[in-house]
Formats: sequence, C-alpha cells, structure tokens
Amino acid sequence: MSRKARKSVSSLSYYIQKVYWKTVTAKPSTLLLAAIAVSVSIFLLGGGIFDILEKPPIAYTNSEGKIIISDDRGLNMQLLGESAASMVFFSLGIVGLILTYQSTKYVARAREALTTLLIGLALFIIAWMLVEYFLFPSTF
Repeated sequence: MSRKARKSVSSLSYYIQKVYWKTVTAKPSTLLLAAIAVSVSIFLLGGGIFDILEKPPIAYTNSEGKIIISDDRGLNMQLLGESAASMVFFSLGIVGLILTYQSTKYVARAREALTTLLIGLALFIIAWMLVEYFLFPSTF
C-alpha cells in the first residue's frame, strides 16, 4: 500500500473514531430529552401509529352533508381528523400543566403567580373536557 493511501485510510479511521467518541459521550440537554419524550407520548396517545399503519380518511360526511371528524362506531375506527384533534388537545393539556408548574416560580409576585396558575388550570380543564367529549360523545 502506498504512503498516500495509508495516510488517507489512517485519517479516515481517525475521523470515524473521533465522530464515534463524540456521539457516545454527548450529553443532550434535559429540556430537549423531556420535549422529545412528551412529543412521542402525545403522538402515541393520539393514535399516530394507527394513522401510519391504517391510513384512515381525514373526515367523512353523513347523509345530511355534515362533516364528521369523530367516529364512535368502535375502537378499530378512528379518523385522521380525530387523531389530529386529540393530539392538539393533549398538547393543550400539557401546556396547561407546564404553566401550572411555572406559576410556582413567581412566589414573590403573587398576582402573576395566580394568573399563571389559573390560565394553566383553565387550559388543562378545557383540554380534559375536549378529550372526554371525543372519547364519549354520547354522554354530552
């Protein structure tokens, strides 16, 4: 093997080893890991796997021409619109919980803490009611 070829192979192996050690010893931020975990959870709870595998329609119209995005015919029937709406509602609930948590940081400013707490609780309760409506539409 010529000297030039040995040098390029050696530098390539050095580069691969350097990239390997950087990826192995990388320390991602806790906030990034939490955001990824929450996003994956919302995707799974919203029925993202079902949407990918089954490719359901976004919505359909009933005999009166009304657009329906929530189907209550059974567990094996979910429309894409219903899945997207549930993911949005779960996200709204998570934002409400985060705001409720953030309100504890404003102890010195009681008015701001109370406002943030009430907004967070309102978002969480609204999201909970909307998710319940989508799960059990006949009870409302």
